[in-house]
Amino acid sequence: MLEGILIGLGTAFSITNILMVIGGCLIGTFIGMLPGLGPMSIISIMIPVAISLGDPSAALILLAGVYYGAIFGGSTSSILINAPGVASTVASSFDGYPLARQGKAGKALTVAAISSFMGGTIGAILLMVFAPALASVALLFHSAEYFALMVVGLSAIAAFAGSGQVGKALMMTLLGLIMATVGEGALFNLPRFTGGIQDLQSGFGFITLAMAMFAMPEAIFLVLDPSRSGGDDGKSQEIKDLRINREEAKSIAPVIGRQSVQGFLIGVLPGAGATIASFLGYAVERNIAPKDEQEQFGKGSIKGLAAPESANNAACTGSFVPLLTLGIPGSGTTAILLGALIALNVSPGPRLMVDNPSIFWAVIISMYLGNLILLILNLPLIPYIAKVLAVPRNYLIPFILFFTLMGAYIGQNNATELLLLTGMGVIATILRFADYPLAPALIGFILGSMLEDNFARSMQLADGIGFILDRPMTLGLLVLAIILVILPSYRVRRARARAEGVADGD
Repeated sequence: MLEGILIGLGTAFSITNILMVIGGCLIGTFIGMLPGLGPMSIISIMIPVAISLGDPSAALILLAGVYYGAIFGGSTSSILINAPGVASTVASSFDGYPLARQGKAGKALTVAAISSFMGGTIGAILLMVFAPALASVALLFHSAEYFALMVVGLSAIAAFAGSGQVGKALMMTLLGLIMATVGEGALFNLPRFTGGIQDLQSGFGFITLAMAMFAMPEAIFLVLDPSRSGGDDGKSQEIKDLRINREEAKSIAPVIGRQSVQGFLIGVLPGAGATIASFLGYAVERNIAPKDEQEQFGKGSIKGLAAPESANNAACTGSFVPLLTLGIPGSGTTAILLGALIALNVSPGPRLMVDNPSIFWAVIISMYLGNLILLILNLPLIPYIAKVLAVPRNYLIPFILFFTLMGAYIGQNNATELLLLTGMGVIATILRFADYPLAPALIGFILGSMLEDNFARSMQLADGIGFILDRPMTLGLLVLAIILVILPSYRVRRARARAEGVADGD
């Protein structure tokens, strides 16, 4: 391994590859800030440029820089205007946007930048040390285990519900699962629940749904409640404060450590990815937090922002484990990277570390360098990026609506998406007025299709639901999901019993 690291250092620190890292991080960060242009879109555009370089190491370093640069920058629109254009940054908006509304946009962006940097760096260290061993662990996961993992993800909905809202959160999760069934199914390539509309044959677009549930209602709320905008009420002075005090640093340090490791391990599993890592990271940290801190989640908790940011960046790094060591793409983005490698006549898999050590280790070393560059690039820009909130309300509302409509249209290149966006945006606004949490619906939608695909595949292979009992890992994950559902209710009942006991004692 030491010899490989030395080879990687020599390759990654060449002038050409350093420029590739810087260029990739810059492109990924700035385009990632725009809702609708996620890593897959950016990397697809950059592939011809990468292939034209001719050097596989430089090409992969450039594309990898674009990848984690886009994830790094993707949280900006989530925090500032509540418009998550990438699935893995949805959870960042739960506490990032409330912090921005409190006049702490600078602090929120600083927490996001530091958490992303640490998550990516810890992920790169784990990738370097454990990549070969973790590849063999990833092979133990089959369709049945992925189905159970999706159930675990859905069981975390209680973390996104306020006190007394578990029932509402469950209803919204079911709504998300129902929306995920629209379009072609996993068992039969036939359209379902499309109402004869051709454009719904492939189902609802994630970007459209995310914008409808978060950005569109926010624009409507800005119209109805002018106080939600930064405007000229003095908040523009507060956004310059980027500092995190010692107590805040101490509180988020263990969160970053835990979620970097957990996010990396989830990223290693092909098909899991940064989205599930960010949601589970948020859910875990809320569930283990003291009761007084739990109440702050969703209202501007820096722990609630640090957890998903650390997890999704570590998961992005972890997704390179199955790609480089097994030749298995762990997500849609790494599938595109796999295609780029094949186009460059490089065969990822168990032999890559032996046959092309310069490529394998240069990519890993470039991740250290890339995360450092991202931090250096982003921290000085935070005061200027945060000034978006100082824009007067009559300019901010069209700005949000423009990027919302553009993001939805770019996602599918279909004008029907604009009609769906408007209709769903109105429904989401009504649900917000009725105090229904919208995050569980989006979680149900994102996990629903993967849940159905893996369940259908497991049923076909096992000829029934016997796979649940036949596979110990699947059974264990399902038991964990049940515990995650029951535990919050048990804690609430226990707290009530204690309160009644104290009242009786008085």
